[in-house]
Amino acid sequence: MSQTNILLESGTNELEIIEFYIEETLPGGGVYRGYYGMNVAKVLEIIRRPTVTGVPSKHHPAALGTFNLRGRVLPLVDLGGWLNKQVVASDTLKVIVSEFSGMVTAFLVSGVTRIHRLSWSQVEAPDSHMQAYSGQSVIGVVRFEDRIVFLLDMEKIVASMNPRADIGATLHVAEPTMTLSEDWHVLIADDSSAIRNMIGSTLEKAGFRVTRTSSGREAWDVLCGWRKRAEEERKHIYDYVDLVVSDIEMPEMDGHNLTRRIKEDQVLQKLPVVLFSSLITDALRHKGTAVGADDQISKPDLPGLTGRVRGLIERFRQGASAA
Repeated sequence: MSQTNILLESGTNELEIIEFYIEETLPGGGVYRGYYGMNVAKVLEIIRRPTVTGVPSKHHPAALGTFNLRGRVLPLVDLGGWLNKQVVASDTLKVIVSEFSGMVTAFLVSGVTRIHRLSWSQVEAPDSHMQAYSGQSVIGVVRFEDRIVFLLDMEKIVASMNPRADIGATLHVAEPTMTLSEDWHVLIADDSSAIRNMIGSTLEKAGFRVTRTSSGREAWDVLCGWRKRAEEERKHIYDYVDLVVSDIEMPEMDGHNLTRRIKEDQVLQKLPVVLFSSLITDALRHKGTAVGADDQISKPDLPGLTGRVRGLIERFRQGASAA
């Protein structure tokens, strides 16, 4: 499997997920098969379980070691182990090799079933009970006739095992606090409350006003409300908001679709849009460009966000003044 096989048009609110399963031994005997999924855009290939070398004594229990894949040394993560499951031993276990947040990681699973093409509107946000039960590791729920597939927060899983992938670990090197004379207002769309609040806090410390939304759909509704007020009060959209920072993977409406809607709207297209996501890779950057994103920043590069947001607002405002 290669990312070159992904034929989805950007901004259509579609995604492809790869469905896999983990078989666990139940306390009373018997086997339970749970179904999970991740965005195909993160998947490089699927291989058989390789031979791994040992890991240092101090490591996460789910870290199985490393292996060599065509000259590249990769970490192997026992996904069932990370989910605290007693995985059934088998000679047919599969490994999903993935790339996101600027890193390549391999995940051991019991098996892979198929690829589904969906709309983000079919992906339900997990409720509080599901989040508590899964350790905050589920970002979406997809219901099929015969089973439920849980979309896993792969970034959270990797960050729990590798501090370099933890966006929170970058806060101590973020830009120094400064106060802006301009009353600039940024709208954030991210379904992760932790990341949403970290982005918001970082921008607020730099003097920005921030409005936080938990999905692309919610962000779009807020933007439409501001656009209506601007038209009714005969004001510029900049009197209500100056820039949008959006994640890509979100239930109901993804960041690419949100960006396309903004850039196709005669009023809202004046707003710069920054995509801030683990899916900003060399192979996938063209998707954000296709929908009109003005900048794309890969998680977990939070320290560079403030300066780039400031630069975009200044450039767009100067363009508006000159028009």
